[in-house]
Amino acid sequence: MQEREIQNGISDEELLTRSSTGDAAAFTALYQRRQGCIYRFALQMSGAPDVAEEVTQDVFLLLIREPGQYDAARGSLAAFLYGVARNYTLRQIERGRRYVPIVQDDAAAPDGTAEDLERRERIESVREAVLALPARYREAVVLCDLHELSYAEAALATGCAIGTIRSRLHRARGLLTGKLRAGGKGCLV
Repeated sequence: MQEREIQNGISDEELLTRSSTGDAAAFTALYQRRQGCIYRFALQMSGAPDVAEEVTQDVFLLLIREPGQYDAARGSLAAFLYGVARNYTLRQIERGRRYVPIVQDDAAAPDGTAEDLERRERIESVREAVLALPARYREAVVLCDLHELSYAEAALATGCAIGTIRSRLHRARGLLTGKLRAGGKGCLV
């Protein structure tokens, strides 16, 4: 398959179909398209880069080994991948892995202004507040607010009703607002 063809709007579903017949370029294109968002989801849910790497690897190994597990009638491939990542991430968390703060390499960052430092502190406060949420609320925030999935896609990924996603998201936003205000970080912009 030509790389140009892949970049010209072939759907995730078509790439999966092609990759399941042995088209390595199609799998590579699908991996390149979706790997980053799956990694970020797992990282934002767990707070641990090693967990995010392992989850991402496991999600794409599942696609290689069992592409038939995806059912297009149930929703988009992206929502399916988030659902698989969610299950793997929650399993890792249940195994007793602790949340660890996401570490940024401040040595690699150029010295910034006071505004840059303040912005980084606010971002870190938000990360910590999101990680402190119970998993069901955290996943609603991560899927809907950070990854911009629709309520329907988030519901498919989590295996719950759309109304449940809306309710969890509303509750999570309230909890985040309370945590950020309590920490003196009520203003995010």
